[in-house]
Amino acid sequence: MSEPLVVLDGVEKRFDDFVAVRRADLTINAGEFVAIMGPSGCGKTTTLRMLAGLEDPSAGTIHIDGKVMNGVPPHERDTPMVWQTLALFPFLNVRENVEFGLKMRGVAAPERGRRAKDWLERMEIGEFAGRNIETLSGGQKQRVALARALVTEPRLLLLDEPLSALDAHLVIRMQSVLTRLQRELGITFVYVTHSQSEAFAMADRIVIMASGEVAQVGGAREIYRNPANRFVAEFVGRNTILTGSVEGARLKTALGSFTMPGQGTQPADGTQANLVIAADRLQIGRGPLEVENTLRATLISEEFVGAFVTLFLEAEDGTEFKVQLQESALGALDLSSGGTFHLGWRGEQAHLMIEDAR
Repeated sequence: MSEPLVVLDGVEKRFDDFVAVRRADLTINAGEFVAIMGPSGCGKTTTLRMLAGLEDPSAGTIHIDGKVMNGVPPHERDTPMVWQTLALFPFLNVRENVEFGLKMRGVAAPERGRRAKDWLERMEIGEFAGRNIETLSGGQKQRVALARALVTEPRLLLLDEPLSALDAHLVIRMQSVLTRLQRELGITFVYVTHSQSEAFAMADRIVIMASGEVAQVGGAREIYRNPANRFVAEFVGRNTILTGSVEGARLKTALGSFTMPGQGTQPADGTQANLVIAADRLQIGRGPLEVENTLRATLISEEFVGAFVTLFLEAEDGTEFKVQLQESALGALDLSSGGTFHLGWRGEQAHLMIEDAR
């Protein structure tokens, strides 16, 4: 078991009357790749800035490598950051940008040059060492920024939405580069993003933040299949949420009574609960379906993303259902004629949430 490298203990950050982060408790182990994800204004970047020393907590304590970091300035921390804007120096060439952190630490010129050359080669941009930063592509600049941050061989690297400005094909390539480097080096990465695909593809654990609070921490599959509350269920993936009251082994809703997944402890009758059905677990057909939970809904729209399509349908009470299918499965449905479809799901494939059932 890895030792904790970062511990946030009841951390808060207030700006006058606005609370950006409240009562955050989080432990990050050495060698982990942790992604902090949430909508704009949720507190994820403020949390990262506190780890970097750019903001000091208003309450609580930040520990890094067993030491209290409250009040410790950025230049006294070994926590380099890769910025969304990259923040490269236009007046320095590629090699000089990479050497900059080493120069500030007093590393001799020959050693600086050797380490910068090594990292530029690792990032597959050694041929650009003497180039002006402004002549590089977005992907090349991203690699320079990573080399500059990693050349000091930190234990902890902070990344603030570093891929947000790249084209889609470059994002996929850089995801591969980042995960490979993190595993090879064993450096702890704390990566802020609002992109679910980035977080799910790269991180060992994901921290979901909402309104300044930590809403859920877990692996990608755990968060996707078992959201802790309604916010996470609505934010992650494409879920349909039905609200109702428990009656035996079923949930009574405005659309009917549906079987619930098996629970360790059966909720008492009358308990308000949410039933979460993931888009890829909903079945759809023109005729009746051979599953225990069924209803009918009208097709509203379709969204194609590569080989997959998401269908949006509306039930009689206005509830929106989302169904995700492979594009090749659409032929049998004959979407061109529109109209009403049968929807269905197996009870054990849904997720029951008692907390925050509203």
